[in-house]
Amino acid sequence: MSKLRARLLGVLVLLTGFLSAVGAQPAAADGLPDSLWFDAPAAATLTVDKGHFLDGLGREVVLRGYNVSGETKLEENSGLPFASVADAKKSATALRALGGGNSVRFLLSWAHAEPVRGQVDSAYLAAVTDQIRAFLDAGIRVYPDFHQDLYSRYLFNSGSWYTGDGAPKWAVDAGNYPSESCGICIFWGQNITQNGAVKQAQYDFWHNAYGVQDAFLTTAQATMTYVKQHLTAAQFAGLVGFDPFNEPYAGTYDSGQTSRTWERDLLWPFYVKFRARMDAAGWQDKPAFVEANLFWNSNIDSQKQEGGLLDAGTLGARYVFNTHFYDQKAISGILMWGNAADGQYATDFGTVRDRASAAGTTAIVSEFGHPLSGTVSGKAPTVDKAMYQALDSRLPGSTWWTKPASSGPVLSGTQWQWDLYSGRHHELMNGNASKVLTTGDAWNDEDLSAVRLDDSGTAVLRQDARLLDRLYPSATSGSTVAFTYEDRSRDGSTTLTWNPVPSSLPHVSQLVGSGQYGLLLWRSGGGSAPTELHLPASFPTASTTVVSDLGATISPPAYTTTTPIAVAPEPGGTGSRRLLLTAPDSGTLHYALVTNGATAPSADLLSTARSELSSWAASSVNQ
Repeated sequence: MSKLRARLLGVLVLLTGFLSAVGAQPAAADGLPDSLWFDAPAAATLTVDKGHFLDGLGREVVLRGYNVSGETKLEENSGLPFASVADAKKSATALRALGGGNSVRFLLSWAHAEPVRGQVDSAYLAAVTDQIRAFLDAGIRVYPDFHQDLYSRYLFNSGSWYTGDGAPKWAVDAGNYPSESCGICIFWGQNITQNGAVKQAQYDFWHNAYGVQDAFLTTAQATMTYVKQHLTAAQFAGLVGFDPFNEPYAGTYDSGQTSRTWERDLLWPFYVKFRARMDAAGWQDKPAFVEANLFWNSNIDSQKQEGGLLDAGTLGARYVFNTHFYDQKAISGILMWGNAADGQYATDFGTVRDRASAAGTTAIVSEFGHPLSGTVSGKAPTVDKAMYQALDSRLPGSTWWTKPASSGPVLSGTQWQWDLYSGRHHELMNGNASKVLTTGDAWNDEDLSAVRLDDSGTAVLRQDARLLDRLYPSATSGSTVAFTYEDRSRDGSTTLTWNPVPSSLPHVSQLVGSGQYGLLLWRSGGGSAPTELHLPASFPTASTTVVSDLGATISPPAYTTTTPIAVAPEPGGTGSRRLLLTAPDSGTLHYALVTNGATAPSADLLSTARSELSSWAASSVNQ
């Protein structure tokens, strides 16, 4: 965005805020139901600055949601996430209302976008755009992803144990690859480094053999151009960027080449080319969500490879550091026997924060999660809780209250995955009519969808709602100092409490009781737009208590510009809700405790809890 455009937007924002403050009710420019005066400029711009996503009002934005969806990797719906736009709308509403998401990573298929070399399938792009629009119209931000795993399904024979997705058949035919074989492979991912056909195909892509990389870039540009042309300006504003390539890997290194030099000499130049294609397609104001070498942050030492785009210099506003994290030790069933615990991934996700900071940009963990069936599925409640904990803060619960200023930025993340058809697929594996897959994700024995349809066709969660539908700061007016959320999610019948309120704050502890709670500390930035926190469905207004330096309230009132603590629907008409905290000063340390554990707390308890929190915040942050 040019400086002139930024200034003009700032003037518009200030004028809009002034009109609202004096009683005018300006219409929301994005047209979404339940929008308030600040939603239109907030949606109009999402940029990267000073290590954060910033909206059009300068608020720090956190993206949380899911991947939509692994269905794209299948053929049953022709490479689309949904069988129909109606299903896409159902999914979007459920994702917002049940899953608490404000964003999705939206999977696309190169094989279906360009089934014939040099010919983009406009019917596929039209269907993709219609399904993307369903999420944008529900108030959900979207970043598309040209997805691939094991390069292409066309590398695998009809009787294979495994399959892939990504490249079209013509790209595989051009390579004349050997018969695929993984040898003794227990996990599908071993094909990446052990299957000769997969390795050679990956190598050829990065070296642009047969012009396949050039063809991909041309199709990507055509896709982005089509999507932009077939969305309204307000809808296009909801597209926050593009993920060029899922889980890149060299395939095979040249003699003398390392994972780091491969990133420098082949991966990063590809991203520069993709960035230019984004610009040419009219996406110049949106960042590329670039992924490093797949194995750069593996938590198994034998798999880990040096990387993280270390030689790309300062990424800045035009790129987002994009990574995945799965606990391969836990998934193995051998290298980690027990469950995850408090602070399990603090170091792993801290590494993501540090790498993004060093690169001069923000980060997103665009895939994380754990299998929900199979021999290691019993670990999922603790593994996923620990991952969300690490997204919220780089501190374990055991130390958060003693040094909150070290909490670090709240990370954006999209869980793998959100698939309405979980357990109800009809996929002919590698086109084999005698191998019809119906269970789980219907792809290489994976089962990670957080949602499914019940027998009545209603979307229902497959994981604890306490874990998925979370309190989080979706937009902070100023700068976030620290955040934590104790979700009290369950492992079977056991409630997992990793961050209890310390005994040094007895009245706060009494107020919270056994309920869920979140605590945000931030420094105001002088803006008139409020700080927003997503309110889970487990926080109905009547059961929500907020204790803040801005005031203390039970059952917060509906939002007005003069109400410092208030609630309102989230835009999109899905029934989801948000807490709005208005502090128009600048540079002041503010705090807000939000809990659903209090039952008719007395005015005295609210007052004493507020005094405790004020003293704690001042001493803990300013020490």
